[in-house]
Amino acid sequence: MTLASVNTPAANAVNTPVQATVRDPRLDFFRGIAMFIILIAHVPGDWLALWIPARFGFSDATETFVFCSGMASAIAFGKVFRDRSWFLGTARVAFRCWQVYWAHIGLFFAIAMTMAALNMLFPDGRDYIGQLNLYPFFKNTQAQLVGIFTLTYVPNYFDILPMYLVILALMPFVILVAKVHKLLAGIFVLTLWGFANYGGLSLPAEPWSQRAWFFNPFGWQLVFFTGFAFMMGWLPAPPKSRTLFWLAVAIIVVSLPYAYFRVLNTVPFFMEGRKEISDLIAKSNFGIFRYIHFLATAYVAWVLVGPSGENIKSTDSNSALAWVWRQILAAIMKVGQQSLAVFIASMYLARLLGVAFDHVGRTHASMFYINALGFGLLISVAYGAGWFKSQPWRKKKVH
Repeated sequence: MTLASVNTPAANAVNTPVQATVRDPRLDFFRGIAMFIILIAHVPGDWLALWIPARFGFSDATETFVFCSGMASAIAFGKVFRDRSWFLGTARVAFRCWQVYWAHIGLFFAIAMTMAALNMLFPDGRDYIGQLNLYPFFKNTQAQLVGIFTLTYVPNYFDILPMYLVILALMPFVILVAKVHKLLAGIFVLTLWGFANYGGLSLPAEPWSQRAWFFNPFGWQLVFFTGFAFMMGWLPAPPKSRTLFWLAVAIIVVSLPYAYFRVLNTVPFFMEGRKEISDLIAKSNFGIFRYIHFLATAYVAWVLVGPSGENIKSTDSNSALAWVWRQILAAIMKVGQQSLAVFIASMYLARLLGVAFDHVGRTHASMFYINALGFGLLISVAYGAGWFKSQPWRKKKVH
């Protein structure tokens, strides 16, 4: 949601890759916010989903996640490409692809098993296998096992990590093209996006139909490499301009009635207008209006958070409110730092939270405490993942 992280010396060094080895706190903050929104968006029947950014504009938390992932990837891999070699940088990316691939496989089987167990546990209740349209897998497991492992069978709900995997795999080639000229890398990225939107470039999601991956990686790589280019220094930070700020605000405001369902359901003019621009706001191929709306939102956020994110940082006040905000901020940023582990947990937990709603009912009280439970579990996963990554068993014991 923010271009905040581009305002660093590394991002302004247009002719050299990123120097940073520590993530900008604004990157962790906005990616953490995106993780909470993604959880809400995937819980069936959660009324909080009526208040997420996707309901008020063309872009949503997915753009934030992918854009910030591009920035984080520049920090994680850019230094290797610059200081070691293109080959070792590619190896580092390949290792990350390996991790994401198995995360995807593990997530699918964990959820498939859980849905099967729930159907067995509640035979007269909701059909949880059918809710995720997983019957093709259970009815023809032998064939679909091959499809799952070769990514030729990618059920809806399980298509974000495969998208991210393909985009990561594109990174070494984009860097190789950028070695010739940064402009060529931009042309390559835009060309891929153009073929995804207007040339039919996509990947098959299932062998028995013409359905493609819902998140077309060849379209979505545009927002990823935008974030990547900012953090690598290939693109300069945008100027801070009152004119640009209010132009961005205007874009956000004008798009609102074409996105907000209450307006769409009551004003036929906006509903007809949305139908006319449907291809330009399409989520699967990442329509151009989504990109424009995201950049406008990102620019506004970048200006509002202030230099180094000073407007979101905790104050020096010793008041109870300031202390509470510091704890909340620390938790959000920890979630942003451990985004892969948190994302996997959120996709799994979202199904279980939906089951909890099915059995306790969707009341104002249950909406509060079940969402609070979900947020708490995500934060616990983030701190747990951080603890394991620190490898405390390798630290010397202090006597």
